[in-house]
Amino acid sequence: MGQVTLRGIRKRYGDHEVIQGIDLEVRDGEFMVFVGPSGCGKSTTLRMIAGLEDISGGELFIDGTRANDLRPADRGAAMVFQSYALYPHMTVAENMGFALKMAGVGRAERDEQVRRTAEILRITDLLQRTPKQLSGGQRQRVAIGRAIVRKPKVFLFDEPLSNLDAALRVDMRIELTRLHQQLGTTMIYVTHDQVEAMTMGDRIAVFNKGRIEQLGAPMDLYRHPANEFVAAFLGAPKINFIDRPTANAPGAARQLWEALGGAGRPAAKRLGVRPEHLRLAPGLDDAGVPATVVLAEHLGDVSILHLRVDGLTDLLTAKLPAGAASLHDGDAVRLIATADHALAFDPETRALDPRAQVPAATPGAAIEAAT
Repeated sequence: MGQVTLRGIRKRYGDHEVIQGIDLEVRDGEFMVFVGPSGCGKSTTLRMIAGLEDISGGELFIDGTRANDLRPADRGAAMVFQSYALYPHMTVAENMGFALKMAGVGRAERDEQVRRTAEILRITDLLQRTPKQLSGGQRQRVAIGRAIVRKPKVFLFDEPLSNLDAALRVDMRIELTRLHQQLGTTMIYVTHDQVEAMTMGDRIAVFNKGRIEQLGAPMDLYRHPANEFVAAFLGAPKINFIDRPTANAPGAARQLWEALGGAGRPAAKRLGVRPEHLRLAPGLDDAGVPATVVLAEHLGDVSILHLRVDGLTDLLTAKLPAGAASLHDGDAVRLIATADHALAFDPETRALDPRAQVPAATPGAAIEAAT
């Protein structure tokens, strides 16, 4: 079992409260991702679960046992750090088996557990090497292996892939997902990378300024964000926001607002539309909102267009199929936008979508996206 429960968890440094009353239940066997910008409190929360940071308020339970005052070694959690934290003078096998050795596990049993773990991670041929003889991805596998041999109830990952290059991060995302499926152990994974969060997590907790803005399955959060922060943080390229046009705004801005259904949403002060939900009219004589290409980024399979619409302060971003590769900076186009995928927000940036408005149980609780 590996259920983790946080009830009103707070963290203060002097008079500064960095974690502001988090309520969260991580289910047994779940892959939970904490995501958010730097300084939002996600790593601090993970370190409180691990016992590396004291809890200033609230209660932490691991499998029903109050863990606030338990030593890190007694919590049944194993941490994998961003920096790998391998002993440079030890071999891979010695690094992986060190915790077992300190726990008094015999040599034969220790070697067998290390061997089985190395097979799972496909690093058997590396066991006699030292860390300096390994690549970044290999070092990360060893760090994960060192956690696996302890057979923890919960794995805690603190931005484990941030030191790897882009291609290797993709490979390791696949490996960690496969590992979770194979072991079935609870995993809590911290990242600032929304792509990692969307592709790896069973559920995502979106952190901001020491609290959880929203909790839910990746696509539920993407389709039904609770507020502008969640809508903007998830998705690449970022969502477009369009403010309600004034009475004297240019016609193009009013036309776009109406096309997105703004006229039928009187409470909305701002609309959001994701880049993939904008498309181009076949010709300049067709229906659509007039726009000008400011920058065209052709990426092979897709093209990203940054567009200026008269009356809008910010550029719009459209994500289009590769057929848009014929467009260039300065070209005139006409945008087709519909209300089908538009998101509406009120003055306090809360979403007007009722599916994103499940009430929080307590002031510090997360809003969970409805399925």
